[in-house]
Order: sequence, then structure tokens, then C-alpha cells
Amino acid sequence: MTMQLYCFGESGHSYKAALALQMHGLDWEPVHVDFFKGETRSDAYRADVNEMGEAPVLVDGDTRLSQSGVIQSYLSDRTGRFGGDTAEEKREILRWILWDNHKLSSMVGVTRFLMNFLPEDKRNADVIGFCLGRCAGAYKVLDGHLAGRDFIVGDAPTNADFTCAGYLYYPEEFGFDRAAHPNIDAWLDRIAALPGWQHPYDLMRRAWQG
Repeated sequence: MTMQLYCFGESGHSYKAALALQMHGLDWEPVHVDFFKGETRSDAYRADVNEMGEAPVLVDGDTRLSQSGVIQSYLSDRTGRFGGDTAEEKREILRWILWDNHKLSSMVGVTRFLMNFLPEDKRNADVIGFCLGRCAGAYKVLDGHLAGRDFIVGDAPTNADFTCAGYLYYPEEFGFDRAAHPNIDAWLDRIAALPGWQHPYDLMRRAWQG
């Protein structure tokens, strides 16, 4: 049965789930969510798709899952790939997923939205400046961890890589300069060279009409 992923191209969290589906080689199809026209905030979406009013949402038969980290874990349970081989690796992958969602993707997602998708007259320079500082701190942590490593956990790609890389392939401005973070830069190239990798805007339809 073909899995469905409720998603939209600009969503870094949707990309994390879509990328994992691609890497696992699973049969799936995107279901476009018109985020910028308020679909996720509608009563129908919250009742029928996700009570949290978010994307992505994975539908696999009778199973319906939200939150990209949960979706990645579910796919790894199905295939036995990318979820870690030992209890220690599994904990370390979870540690990086939690760090990403709290320190990296949370700040990058907000910053990217404020700098690119919010109307210019509503962009607060002080707020954006604060967010850029938080992003810079997260980039430093990730770049330092990747020194001398090919991947975040162990010697092969895992969900830790797919979650932390999610937003970093996007072309919009959010204070990230690959050249200034050589370890991240090389790591992103390694992930992009893996079989099945695709850019987010090739995997999912864009929702932004601005």
C-alpha cells in the first residue's frame, strides 16, 4: 500500500519525513498542504488530519503519525535502517533529534519564515537579529561535532543526519553560509550523494505564492 505524506515544499520538517521515505526506498506519495492559505489551521484539518494543526503527517494504512522524528523512527522500525544498531546508538540518535528540534530546526524555521515569508512591513529587525544569533550558536555546535566525522552518529547515515540536515538545503536566507561551516558543508554533500536523495523542492510542491 502506498503511504501518504501530508506535506508542503517549504516545510523543513516535512522534508525530514520525505527524505527519510526516499532513503528507505518506500512507496509513498505527497499530499499537498496549502499552509500559507491556512489549511493547517482549519477545523477540518485538525479534525481529519492532525489535531496539532501541523505538517508533516504520515498515513500508512490505519496508522497515522505526526512529528518528523516519530515518523523517522517508525520508518526505521519497518525497515531496520537508519535507526541505530545498538542501544547506545539509538539513544545518541534520539539525543540529536531532540537537540535539532529544540536548538537548530526550531530557530532556523522561525528565522527563515520571518526573513522570507512574512510581509516585509511586519519583519522585526530586533527579533530577527536575536534569532540569527541563536542559529549561529546551533551551527557552531553542529560544525564542531562533525569535525573528523562523516556522519553525526557512527560511521553511516542515520535519522540524526536526516533531521539535522532538513532545513540546511533550502536556498532562502536564514543566516547560514555553508562556506563558513566547512564540516557541515562536506557533510551536506555526503548526504546529497546518497542513493535516493532529492532536494526538498523536487520532492514536494511549494505552497508559497508570494
